[in-house]
Amino acid sequence: MGEKITGFHAIEEALKTPNPGSTLFLVRGKDADQRLKNLENLAKANGKTFVKRLSESELDRLVPEGTDHRGAVLDSGASKEGRGGSVKNISVKDYCASLKPDDGALVLILDGITDPHNIGAILRSCDQFGCGLLVVPQRRSASVNETVLRISSGAARYVPIATVVNLIREIDILKENGFWVYGSDMNGTSASEIKFAKRTAIVMGSEGDGMSRLVASTCDQIVSIPMQGHIDSLNVSVAAGILMYEFRRAK
Repeated sequence: MGEKITGFHAIEEALKTPNPGSTLFLVRGKDADQRLKNLENLAKANGKTFVKRLSESELDRLVPEGTDHRGAVLDSGASKEGRGGSVKNISVKDYCASLKPDDGALVLILDGITDPHNIGAILRSCDQFGCGLLVVPQRRSASVNETVLRISSGAARYVPIATVVNLIREIDILKENGFWVYGSDMNGTSASEIKFAKRTAIVMGSEGDGMSRLVASTCDQIVSIPMQGHIDSLNVSVAAGILMYEFRRAK
């Protein structure tokens, strides 16, 4: 059994390059639902995905309590490594080793982001702005779970993710490989005034507490987003998207 994927967009993306042995579970009694029909046609067309009809209650038991599966759940099957194939896992060291000497790169580091909805939205922005790696700590962070996969609308299949034990150590590895590390904070230099390095890593802290003191101390520069509103900060997924856009805009 592999990871359970819900959400029409996320399932559609997964069905484009499915693992052998994947299974698409569809709810019984909704044969007229065009969205479910489209998923069934995709599954049959790829030739690797088995389609099975279940009752509503049987579908409910496949996913965490409270998950709105809307009548479709994809079991991603097992990859060659025996794990679900819906997330691209890689270490920071291996990612850096994959870069050619003259390659530019963008890496996003999350420090204390505990809402899986935010991580899912961040993954969508990472995909759109060509972020090569998302770094997520094992502790003080939401895990990349079914909610993240659903909210990412399939982006989790395209953005490599490094889940790490020690952020400081991984930031040091990035620096050793030519990355300049920018920490996001409202008291930093305006992003519009910064010339981002060819290899850039951006650290996003939690909306409440920001970056941890130790992580902030490792940053080469602190960057902010100029704002004119009445509240203190942007949602972290929105802020991450703006900073990644600023990096791409300057290239």
